[in-house]
Amino acid sequence: MSNEVVIITQARMTSTRLPGKILMRAGERTLLETHLDRLADVGVPVIVATTTNLSDDPVVELCAALDVPVFRGSENDVLARYQGAARAHEARHVIRVTSDCPLICPDVIRAGLDTYLSLKSGSVYLSNAEKRTYPRGLDFEIFSRYSLDFAAENARLSSEREHVTGYIRTSMPDIHHEYYLDEENLSHWRITVDTDDDFKLVKLLIEDHHAAEMDYPSLKGLLKAHPDLEKINFHIQQKTI
Repeated sequence: MSNEVVIITQARMTSTRLPGKILMRAGERTLLETHLDRLADVGVPVIVATTTNLSDDPVVELCAALDVPVFRGSENDVLARYQGAARAHEARHVIRVTSDCPLICPDVIRAGLDTYLSLKSGSVYLSNAEKRTYPRGLDFEIFSRYSLDFAAENARLSSEREHVTGYIRTSMPDIHHEYYLDEENLSHWRITVDTDDDFKLVKLLIEDHHAAEMDYPSLKGLLKAHPDLEKINFHIQQKTI
């Protein structure tokens, strides 16, 4: 049965800066559980795209317990992994997110998806991260299955295959870029988990402030009310692609 839209989130245990981070716990749940729970509120099917590595067996086991479908593919050719996941679930459009964003906001993704679908085009790439106003950790990209298949068949550079949308963004013929922007630029905030200090912040947000139950306006209000929180990981430099 085909799906109009699916969310595919990439997840693996072999993070270079913080190995095993997606199964670290904040509150009573792992970061991956919180991530998947929030994605479920978008209202479209969610698939976890992980690797065939034995180290990712715990990811598969957790997803099985949560009744979340998994697709396993190459560790380094993430583009092919995404294509395999999209094919397996007969998706017509894909929302790409990453599992190091436990506090990703479903209300933001849903609004972005509504905008994307209103354009009624298979040649649109819409993201809130290409021109950034949202904090890191709320990133999403939306594109058609046609664009994904075309990229998988034509991308040659290892960087294009490792980072999934590089070919779509820079080399896809006739692609139309749409930038999903917030009225306020808070791109200097980090709510992603890539280092110990990132995890320290997210753990505090979840355990002390119940951030896992918040929509984006509430999360924004929380961080503005506690400016000391953003200082915890303000010094972290994002890895370059």
